[in-house]
Amino acid sequence: MKNRSRSPLPALLIVLIACALRIHGAPGVDHNDWPQFRGPTGQGHSTETGLPIEWSESRNIVWKTPVPGRGWSSPVVADGRIWLTTAIKDKGASLRALAYDVENGRELINVEVFHLRSADRTNPKNSHASPTPIVEGDRVYVHFGAQGTAALSTSGEIIWKTRLPYESQHGNGGSPTLYGDLLIVSCDGSDDAFVAALDKRTGKTRWRASRRQPFDQAYSTPLVIRVGERDEIVSVGAYRAAAYDPQTGKEIWRVSYADGFSNVPRPVYGHGLVYIATGFQQPSLLAVRADGTGDVTKTHIAWTLRRAAPLTPSPLLVGDELYVVNDGGIATCLDATSGAPRWIQRLGGGDYSASPVLADGRIYFLSEGGIATVVAPGKEFRRLATNTLDGDTLASMAIAAGSIFIRTDSHLYRIAEKRL
Repeated sequence: MKNRSRSPLPALLIVLIACALRIHGAPGVDHNDWPQFRGPTGQGHSTETGLPIEWSESRNIVWKTPVPGRGWSSPVVADGRIWLTTAIKDKGASLRALAYDVENGRELINVEVFHLRSADRTNPKNSHASPTPIVEGDRVYVHFGAQGTAALSTSGEIIWKTRLPYESQHGNGGSPTLYGDLLIVSCDGSDDAFVAALDKRTGKTRWRASRRQPFDQAYSTPLVIRVGERDEIVSVGAYRAAAYDPQTGKEIWRVSYADGFSNVPRPVYGHGLVYIATGFQQPSLLAVRADGTGDVTKTHIAWTLRRAAPLTPSPLLVGDELYVVNDGGIATCLDATSGAPRWIQRLGGGDYSASPVLADGRIYFLSEGGIATVVAPGKEFRRLATNTLDGDTLASMAIAAGSIFIRTDSHLYRIAEKRL
């Protein structure tokens, strides 16, 4: 490992970056918590400081606790609890919500939400519990794709459950997002594809926007953004992405890409651009101006990245630079407005599925083999540290309580700077 380095960005600047990129979030969200996939803004930014730059199984581990079953949902943290979902083999599969105490890692809640009579096989890199929960106030919303969606109280009681039927060939993937009194999910199956808004109080469908033909798989998480005087919810699907009016589900604009499906990355937004990963076949990353209407494929694509575009990890926007890592571990820094490359570097550590995060003035990349590479943001590549944990790590990190939370295939870790 390399020597510990001081944070490349002052704490005040970190806060200013996070505020500048803040997305239309849920009222009352504590931006020091990590309540949804990719944090309070949904874009992988944390305002936490004092985080460790180095760790191992014997260094800077506050606690390590076993997690039952199999699941790749990322940890979320709110009000002193870490929430996960998992699937446990039990005459099929028991789909469960779990909560752990931030202070000591003790399991506080383990409740079955749905039960599958037969657990069909998923893609080897997927699970029956891959979508990340979302916490707001005294409610936790869990989503298991076509197997069901539910709201729980933070004490573990199930408030409502619902299913939005569609055929999910390789398992579930995309996480839900909140907008006002709506819980919004993308449901992209091989037989049907649509975006749905559920009443977060009752689980009843408030609107449903069908995708256009052809249908194919996608696993992305929608993102709510503010464009001028209007809110948009951007949802990435097979062969096209679209922005919808969050209140009604009416399509505002759409962009097409002929060779792109099984999309996983969550889009990010800044500089008036939405950065969209187009998925498999011919992977690319599109920077799309978000102020259009109708079909904007020929008019609003500002630039396209075709080399080393990600299939699974989401992009990370930091100031004027956009950072991506592809599934093979090649990281690229781009000028966010022009797409001009700043640097390209192989990180090592095997394959990558987790999305990178910005915290304490550093960028944290996490490989599937438990290797975390810490990089300084900037126009030149500067590696600060390389750290290793045991186990497989396909879930993304969570940052809260002065700590980094990492889920492996068997354990949940709390990592924090241990001062003498």
